[in-house]
Amino acid sequence: MKLPTPPLPKALRPSPKRPGGGRNGKNGRNGPPPPEPTVTDHLVEGTATAVGWLDERTGASPFLRGFLYRKVPKGTNWFYTLGSATLFAFLSQAITGVFLAMYYEPDATRAYESASHITNDVFLGEFVRGMHKWGSSVMIILIFLHMGRTFFFGAYKYPRELNWVIGVVLLVLTLLMGLTGYLLPFDQRSFWATVVAVNLNSSGPIVGPYLADFLRVGSEFGPTTITRFYALHMLAVPGLIIALIGAHLYLVAKLGTTAPPWLKAEKKDLLKEEV
Repeated sequence: MKLPTPPLPKALRPSPKRPGGGRNGKNGRNGPPPPEPTVTDHLVEGTATAVGWLDERTGASPFLRGFLYRKVPKGTNWFYTLGSATLFAFLSQAITGVFLAMYYEPDATRAYESASHITNDVFLGEFVRGMHKWGSSVMIILIFLHMGRTFFFGAYKYPRELNWVIGVVLLVLTLLMGLTGYLLPFDQRSFWATVVAVNLNSSGPIVGPYLADFLRVGSEFGPTTITRFYALHMLAVPGLIIALIGAHLYLVAKLGTTAPPWLKAEKKDLLKEEV
């Protein structure tokens, strides 16, 4: 007596074919079979899956959609790119500063030698140091132009007063970055220029003498002064700038951009004519 063949486990059974998916193609129609997915298709699908996985767990798409796809008033021009240019200059300063910090030694006896080593011996050291040096001047010029555009276009008025205050603080911190970084090469010019700048700060009312003592780490310049300037230049001031830039961009995305003043004048003339 022949026993019946035992059934296969469910996991080993072949999946049923789709209706109409036989040899004649999709839905039973005659035609060639669908093409095999290419490497590009797999790459696109994998990227979409990764982005969907991140979005499902972070919920970042509504924020990015509101930040990147916000309404922009008519009449915007190149003056409105000064803020983005300032941000790009700051990112350039941050990147080049990281590479310079890999070789720089914030020591009164080694600072000048390490700066010379970066310029003369390190691969592309002179180029990176030049970008950082001249980039600081470019960033200061751009932030002044951006503040001037904001003032003359009336973008500091309600409801953007807080953003204007943050911008003024960012301007002061940018100038402080320039002051603290100027001493770091520790040559004759940077040393005496910093002495003059700190003495000017000491002449300020009430807070001036205490601020000068804080920067000098005492009543006179000493070996620890350069360490104090390096810590402020690399850690404290950039951290504050990054935090305030985040708040600044959030308010820009939330409150929008103001229209140019000439468009406001045209609207007022049109309203007068209608009345």
